Amino acid sequence: MIEAKIDKMRSRNKELTEELSRPEVFSDQKKFEKFAREQNELNQIINFYDQLEDLIKQIEEDEKIIESNEDEDLVAIASEEIEELNEKRSEMEEELKHLLIPKDPKDAKNAIIEIRAGTGGDEAAIFAGDLYRMYTKFCERKGLKTENLSSNISERGGFKEIIFNISGDNPYGILKFESGVHRVQRVPETETQGRIHTSAASVVILPEAEDVEIEINQNDLRVDVYRSSGPGGQSVNTTDSAVRITHVPTGIVVTCQDEKSQLKNKNKALKVLKARILDKAQREQNESITSQRRDMVAGGDRSAKIRTYNFPQGRVTDHRIKLTIYKLDKVLEGELDDFVEQLKIADRNLKLEEEEL
Repeated sequence: MIEAKIDKMRSRNKELTEELSRPEVFSDQKKFEKFAREQNELNQIINFYDQLEDLIKQIEEDEKIIESNEDEDLVAIASEEIEELNEKRSEMEEELKHLLIPKDPKDAKNAIIEIRAGTGGDEAAIFAGDLYRMYTKFCERKGLKTENLSSNISERGGFKEIIFNISGDNPYGILKFESGVHRVQRVPETETQGRIHTSAASVVILPEAEDVEIEINQNDLRVDVYRSSGPGGQSVNTTDSAVRITHVPTGIVVTCQDEKSQLKNKNKALKVLKARILDKAQREQNESITSQRRDMVAGGDRSAKIRTYNFPQGRVTDHRIKLTIYKLDKVLEGELDDFVEQLKIADRNLKLEEEEL
């Protein structure tokens, strides 16, 4: 079974080499990058498989030495080497299984992050601001670029809602497990008796939709324009630059008022709208084919509490993988790597289980 998969990969690798040498592909940057990325992934798996095959051949050669040799010292050396090589072989065979799990084609896409204050009033909005800062710091450390698309600032700090785009190397693949309800436990600055309050904010991670994936009928859109407003409702622009777009068939509504240009606000709103429509269609499709356990790990249920940030104890707990880290201050400074990596491993293990069922 594995050999058949590798053979298919070798054939596909040859096809990609031919495609990449064609002038029309070379001149199309997006297509060239897509094919080059696919070939790079295939080469990694093929090379790993070839290394495993070399190791197996080495084990077989040592076994022949044992069978055909009467020199006790040489047999002992070969036996010891076989033991070490068999241990390495088991590790590599397990790793190969993981490498052969089909990758999510959405992983390479840009991501759109939506953070909204939930229960907890002003404290929830402040926490939403903390999450925004945490993710932008994380992206900065990873060399990912962020661009704000829309925001609704709270009067006492933070955001009622903030939406931003992330571009770079596999942004959606890196952050897709962050979707869900994030909860904070701490003493608010306004609390005079030192009581701990619990507040929440929701995080939604969407893959950015490409134009070829989502074709929107302009007749299905209702576009309203109005004057931008800031905290307290005061107008911040003297022109009707803010845009609200309603996709009538789905009822999805997107607003954008951050730019002074109505056209820029409309373009940003359309980007978010396309991502939401694509996400809605994909979630509806996945409901019938994705198991409940996969949803729990991947944060498929966006109403589920996925993580708690406890200030008195300085800990952060991810409830899906039962991982607790006692460095809350560093996590809020963007050091999310432990959670990101462990969630990837958990997802990969579940996929492997499903492959073997």
